[in-house]
Amino acid sequence: MKASVRKKKPAAKLGSVVKNGSRTPNELVKVVQEGLPFDEFESLREELALPLDQLGEKLGIPRATLHRRKAAGRLAPDESDRVIRFARILRQAEMVFGTVDRARQWLSFPQYGLGGVIPLDYARTEVGAREVENLLGCIEYGVLS
Repeated sequence: MKASVRKKKPAAKLGSVVKNGSRTPNELVKVVQEGLPFDEFESLREELALPLDQLGEKLGIPRATLHRRKAAGRLAPDESDRVIRFARILRQAEMVFGTVDRARQWLSFPQYGLGGVIPLDYARTEVGAREVENLLGCIEYGVLS
């Protein structure tokens, strides 16, 4: 009996992981458990138009750790999970507001529906991220005006 040889899939980009939703939840879990390539952090940073240190702070990744991850070329699983969280929220905001620029603007300013907190600051925890997603859902369906 021949042993089958599996080719390893190339590292997923945010575009394929989050942007177009081409990954199943099981595939996404595996990608996060392996740790995203550092390029994914860079892609998110570019989309959010935030400096490296500022996004690192919002994701709870200290500057020194960011530099080690950059040198190693890969994020840890918990850091990858947070990058995916922010990318998921950015994608939802982009769908609600129509453009990444409008989404970025909304995510960067205090929102009444979050008690006057900036959505990206609120999303530092999974519970906060769910509240940001809930608020975006309310806006999308016209519950809040």
